Amino acid sequence: MTDAQLHEHFMREALAEAGKAARLGEVPAGCVIVQNETVIARAHNMTETLKNPVAHAEVLAIQQAAAQVGDWRLTDTVLYVTKEPCAMCAGAIVLARVPFVVCGFSDPKRGGVSLFNIMGNKNLNHQPEVVFDVLRDECLAQFQAFFQERRKNGSSNDANGRE
Repeated sequence: MTDAQLHEHFMREALAEAGKAARLGEVPAGCVIVQNETVIARAHNMTETLKNPVAHAEVLAIQQAAAQVGDWRLTDTVLYVTKEPCAMCAGAIVLARVPFVVCGFSDPKRGGVSLFNIMGNKNLNHQPEVVFDVLRDECLAQFQAFFQERRKNGSSNDANGRE
């Protein structure tokens, strides 16, 4: 498989995780972490379910991956996430030394890269390579459909798209 095909394959895995989040009423963000072309961790947002403000897909997946490899340094992994990580998740990615991040779509209002430049900040000890817009239309459509449904049903809980 080419890199593009691999990225699309694993982004579909992340989309499946995001779908699980949406079915739970969670903001539909999904994440998988891959090592040697094998998924070693998968997670979706669980902030509402767990009543935990840091239970974002990326943080949960990083915790799983660290347990799986037996090290907090995830130096030979690729993290796939359906939407650009927030500042907290971008910080966790930097701290975990994830070298490569693939995002479905950017989030210029809250993004850890496009707004805060956390993953590209040369003052930090690690800057992962970041690729945007892998299966962008599908990732964005899933996210938008979730919030359209929430608005249609009159739910104001997190209707602004916050995680």
